Amino acid sequence: MDVVTFGETMVVFEPVEMGALRYVDRFKKGVGGAESNVAIGVAKLGHSVGWVSKVGNDELGKYVISAIRGEGVDTSQVVLDDGAPTGLYLKEKLRDDFNRVYYYRAGSAASRLGVEDINWAYMKQAKIIHITGITPLLSDSCYELCHAVLDFAKENGIFASFDPNLRMKLLANVPDGKERLLALASKADLVMPGRDEAAFLFDTDELAQMFSRLLTGRTTSVVIKDGAKGAHFMEEGKEPQFVPSCPVDKVVDPVGAGDGFAAGVLASLLEGKSMEEAVSVGTQIGALVVMAKGDMEGLPEREQLEAFSQARSDVLR
Repeated sequence: MDVVTFGETMVVFEPVEMGALRYVDRFKKGVGGAESNVAIGVAKLGHSVGWVSKVGNDELGKYVISAIRGEGVDTSQVVLDDGAPTGLYLKEKLRDDFNRVYYYRAGSAASRLGVEDINWAYMKQAKIIHITGITPLLSDSCYELCHAVLDFAKENGIFASFDPNLRMKLLANVPDGKERLLALASKADLVMPGRDEAAFLFDTDELAQMFSRLLTGRTTSVVIKDGAKGAHFMEEGKEPQFVPSCPVDKVVDPVGAGDGFAAGVLASLLEGKSMEEAVSVGTQIGALVVMAKGDMEGLPEREQLEAFSQARSDVLR
């Protein structure tokens, strides 16, 4: 198994037309979850990936499993929970450049995920374990699980990747949320925050301070995503570098771009590419993702990625 990731995936209801939800009556059903997005992105590039989670033993939960399995991800470790529902969220598209999201995930099956649900023999097969900052904010048991997984990765020589992936609505309900994320970040080999996320975590917008604060503990590589500008990265003992983003004509849906970026970085590292090459691939996939509707629909297969990277034009049209 090349990559194993775990966390909550919800059913997404995306409005067909634009406007406030009170005036919208048609929706497209899909799935959305940061960790499963990454899993699908890496799988589409030809790697073996497993996603670990809990969903409700209901029709929505079975739909989530079916959809993710259909994208080439192993779902054999997903638990069907009889006592809690599958989470869901609704998107609201008020204009082309502005979306709102409404979550209905409190008490979901995934929030009940704990150490006892993990098959450690399965986890030991992984070359990379990837987690995000969403999971530790779902519940105390999920937070304990994140620590256990990162400790397991270190003990077994498995590369650990962490994307803070801040969700302010979750943080508002967890008084020690920032401390939780910083504690987990220090246990990962690679940390990939957005610049705004790093600014929130460290109360500074200075890149040098961000790198200094993140390159501690076990962490030897840091990538700081800087929106449409590109991404800064630094490896232990080296100077910081910058990779510009790939410009696009029009952003259709920004949701999932960071997950696509992470998938590109992790797949590239599996293939022995340098961090600079990995970040470059991440920016390319991020560009492809924002041009498509949905959380994971724009994640490219290998041929699509290669066609984009070899395109003569510097703008995706």
